[in-house]
Amino acid sequence: MAFRRVLLKLSGEALKEKSDTILSGEALTHMAEMIKAIVESGVQVCVVIGAGNVWRGKVASDAGMERVQADFMGMLGTVINCVALSSKLKDTGVDSLVTSAISAIEGITVPYHIEVADKAMNNGRVVFLAGGTGKPYFTTDTAAAIRAIELKCDTILMGKHGVNGVFVKDPRNHADAKFFKYITFEQMLKLNLQIMDTSAIQLIKDKNIKVNVFQMEASNFIAAAKGEHVGTICHKGE
Repeated sequence: MAFRRVLLKLSGEALKEKSDTILSGEALTHMAEMIKAIVESGVQVCVVIGAGNVWRGKVASDAGMERVQADFMGMLGTVINCVALSSKLKDTGVDSLVTSAISAIEGITVPYHIEVADKAMNNGRVVFLAGGTGKPYFTTDTAAAIRAIELKCDTILMGKHGVNGVFVKDPRNHADAKFFKYITFEQMLKLNLQIMDTSAIQLIKDKNIKVNVFQMEASNFIAAAKGEHVGTICHKGE
């Protein structure tokens, strides 16, 4: 059975694929069509996108920048990605709203408020959740966990590059790596699995929100949003 409301957690790299630029028109189209298919299946959608295609913490570190400044640059990078994907989604005939946890940019984003985002999704609009948490020292994983709780999402759909779920160790380097079809958040913390930031897992480990981890492919997002089992399902347990 399809979920009522899902949060898509996308990596910034998914919007560039193999392009030499920070964004690829082909990748944006691919992602927009995927989101449209989910919306047309009757599922409400909100989206958190990373900024790895625009800005990397290592660049800031190598340049000797302060962490706070670097983190705010990353937040701005998520705004760029959300605006780009929102624009492409409009081309497919799907309406969306770009909200931001940092100061709104007039004509481009609106301030994030739970009530505004909730109403927009209830009216069939896709809501982009840009700007991370609006505070430094937190990643987009943490932002995704917080927004999923606030907006009462049923699940977080998380696409990963190179792996089709959660393994006890990297299957690209270890052929015998154990695969988890299901795993609890407590197990993830105990095994120190780097699927989500520890702070994000701590936030949702006692909530009735599942995290579905799978290979970054449009078909997987669509199937998972419809309630089909894809990759690994992370949950709070009994």
